[in-house]
Amino acid sequence: MRIPDPAEIRALHEKCAPTAEAFTLVHTHCEIVWGIAEQLLSAPHLAHLDADLVRAGCLLHDIGVYRLYDAEGGLDHRNYIRHGLLGHEILEAEGFPEALRRFCSHHTGVGLTRHDIVRQGLPLPPADYVAETAEERLVMYADKFHTKSRPSTFLSPDEYAAHVRRFGEHKVIAFQALRAEFGDPDSTGPVPSAGSIRRVTAP
Repeated sequence: MRIPDPAEIRALHEKCAPTAEAFTLVHTHCEIVWGIAEQLLSAPHLAHLDADLVRAGCLLHDIGVYRLYDAEGGLDHRNYIRHGLLGHEILEAEGFPEALRRFCSHHTGVGLTRHDIVRQGLPLPPADYVAETAEERLVMYADKFHTKSRPSTFLSPDEYAAHVRRFGEHKVIAFQALRAEFGDPDSTGPVPSAGSIRRVTAP
């Protein structure tokens, strides 16, 4: 499988972004997520992961957000949960392999299950959208530490755990399993393209 480089992925973001503001918001977030993931990849026990694949997954995971902007530049927050599947569709149309498309459709929260979708009445086809490979899990995990809210912010592991608790204690347990697998981002270490991780603290 050929993995696209950052320049190719940036060009795709530019192609899909409806406005310069949307491009800056989404692409910058994706770069920051890659910076967090790259930092975590420096741990010796993660040396077996495919860093190029993780990088591509991080830089592509939120590309579906662009399809949620209207003509006036407003974001459809009500259907935001669909951005992963929309990204999957974009990458499919662009000829990307399923291994890359899954980073879009399988990164939301700590994994969306068919039960979640039915129970919450989410606007998604009922199915399990759960990260399976270690690379998929790392992209999903790194994404939890940065938000695209205005202003964008960094979350500590404890802050994210508190956030996800509203969806059930089983989601907290799933997040803690990711912490055990990948570790916590270093609150003082560099994040490429993003400066330092502000406010991310150890538990």
